[in-house]
Amino acid sequence: MRIVVVGGGMGGTIFANNLARRIGSELRSGKAKITMLTASDKHIYQPGWLYVALGRMMPDELEREQASLLEPGIDLHVDPVETFKLDEKRVITKSGKTHEYDLLVIATGSRPVPEEIPGLKETAIHCYSPEDALRFYDTINQFKGGRILVTVGLPHKCPMIPLEVTFTLYDFMKDRGLLDKTEFYYTYPIGRLHSLENVGKWAAVEFERLGVKTETFFNLKEVDRDKGVVRSEEGSEVKFDLLVAVPPHRGQEVIERNGLGANGWIPTDRHTLHMEGPHGENVLVLGDTTNIPISKAGSTAHFEAEVAAENVAALIKIGRPVRTYDGKVFCFIEAGKDRATYAMFTYQKPPEPKMPNGAVHAFKMAYNKLYWASARGLL
Repeated sequence: MRIVVVGGGMGGTIFANNLARRIGSELRSGKAKITMLTASDKHIYQPGWLYVALGRMMPDELEREQASLLEPGIDLHVDPVETFKLDEKRVITKSGKTHEYDLLVIATGSRPVPEEIPGLKETAIHCYSPEDALRFYDTINQFKGGRILVTVGLPHKCPMIPLEVTFTLYDFMKDRGLLDKTEFYYTYPIGRLHSLENVGKWAAVEFERLGVKTETFFNLKEVDRDKGVVRSEEGSEVKFDLLVAVPPHRGQEVIERNGLGANGWIPTDRHTLHMEGPHGENVLVLGDTTNIPISKAGSTAHFEAEVAAENVAALIKIGRPVRTYDGKVFCFIEAGKDRATYAMFTYQKPPEPKMPNGAVHAFKMAYNKLYWASARGLL
């Protein structure tokens, strides 16, 4: 069986590594082959950009050589796919090379699109790239007081980042003696403070304790930089002195160009992880790339990749899959500089965040170092 993995982020990497260990003998005998096609020779630990934005990590701590993370036997090509020929079971890369497959795994991730909101890209700070994280840090260091507005677009990568940015910025300003000169204001597009109801209820209590003002049903319409206001589709207008955004996201442009899914999200069966529609029996979709209505988080990609790899190995060995994905997600929630909690949930079981504490924060900081073992599929 020829397996082609498109994308070298968490989902694609964990899938390929997990599968390679399960089918080692088949890889050695030539019965199976795993090819990975990726756009970069570097692998990035993306949740770390929050810590770069706060001056607590350096950008080079967040990257490794992609080749160093892969199991022997995985054929890596730094040559991104440009064209999907699903009816012919082949893909064509940027270099013009064709790769034929029996099974295609698409794990291309997502991208922020602040430019879709007039004025947002030019005015707001966010932490979805090394450049933006460093600009974030420079900006908050120059802040001397006023209203910090945290505003959110949907959908977005990392479900907890709006809350984490608010809590960690609160402690950042507290450490600099600026709390008496600073007001925090938080907006969210739906009728609660988070897409997950129980997380929203938990956040409401924490925000009230800290004095964070909130507004719901606030869908970003435009930013008026000259007047220092953000306007919503609902007609609200909120002033700011510092605008912190969680911009809306789309899937990758290559997915849109090839017509595989609206806004770059590929229609995906929530349990089997196969692409829905024609040729879906030969295509698996992982991580942010899916249109499954569940958090676009690293752990989502991780758990999906494990299920998919076990099923593909079973398909090779016994001719049928053995597992379904139950919607499992685990997200840390940084509730300040030294306190954290977590949300763990499935399709059937909602999250129940607990009181933040130092132990969970310490575990999160440890995981930042252990991530590379996770990418190898060892955790």
